[in-house]
Amino acid sequence: MPAPRKIALDAMGGDHGPKVIIPGAAISLERHPTLEFILCGDEQEISQQLKDHPALKEKSTILHTEKQISMTDKPSQAMRRGKGSSMWLAIDAVRQGEADVVVSAGNTGALMALAILILRPISEIDRPAMAALWPTIKAECIVLDVGANIHSDARQLADFALLGGAMARALFHIERPTVGLLNIGVEEIKGVEQVKQAHAWLKDTEGLPLDYRGFVEGDQIGQGVVDVVVVEGFAGNIALKTAEGTAKQISTYLKDAMLRTWTSRIGAFLAQGGFRILKQKMDPRRVNGGTFLGVNGIAIKSHGGTDKLGFASAVDLGYEMAQSGLLERLDKDLGEFHHKISQIAAQ
Repeated sequence: MPAPRKIALDAMGGDHGPKVIIPGAAISLERHPTLEFILCGDEQEISQQLKDHPALKEKSTILHTEKQISMTDKPSQAMRRGKGSSMWLAIDAVRQGEADVVVSAGNTGALMALAILILRPISEIDRPAMAALWPTIKAECIVLDVGANIHSDARQLADFALLGGAMARALFHIERPTVGLLNIGVEEIKGVEQVKQAHAWLKDTEGLPLDYRGFVEGDQIGQGVVDVVVVEGFAGNIALKTAEGTAKQISTYLKDAMLRTWTSRIGAFLAQGGFRILKQKMDPRRVNGGTFLGVNGIAIKSHGGTDKLGFASAVDLGYEMAQSGLLERLDKDLGEFHHKISQIAAQ
């Protein structure tokens, strides 16, 4: 039987607060009955939503606070004035060992800043990264960084490879996941210097707990050529949002085409089973949730504008990460890698 896990929720985070957070948690509880929750936020608003979800109410504790971090607050403001907010309390529950995971749909920059401040980076990590699950024609892959860092040097990119590899082993149950560096071409002469240096380290270091495949291009992400794609956060965030927009664009094109004539409408009716499967595969709610990797705890960022099904996916991801034993592996992997690249650099 799966081990019971406790998840701390920033109940006031996101565009809709408890109106989405509570129903989403209820859906995840149905899927994982051993879950328990710490709900951080305004007790009156949370209790109002819990009236419709008695099973969740039975498995939840409320930490009351009227203080919130808004979606427009800068990370520096969150660090100065965020203590005691719903986001702060949820993260601190993980630090104190009261919860296994924190999940928030709130301000991304604030969540990252507070996670670093409260949970602290794990040893050997300069900058944590945000990893996202990415649908591919084969299954799913992990892409990181997708927005936590605007610029990353070679060492940080190499660290991201180790972080993503550990996440892939945890979620996909692959002993040596394949890893690639996103670049403007697969040739070794292409790309900026930090990408080429990270490539050299990953290629030349023996005994890594991953299968490094070299450079990959943007059109190969969706093909599923590797389990983990490493990229600095500026390009990664643009790639992620471009993919989400393209999925919506294709969906609109298909809908318009199928409704254009009576013949196409009949065809759409006959093919509705296939379209239903396509819709499910392209639904961003199914893979909602970015994981902050590199801090002493598991922190999941849900899309702020998601609905209850999307938020449930973020909670599900947190549960799977907690079950995986991810954090225990990371310290060992990173320590060994940094020792090896130090030896390479000294030669």
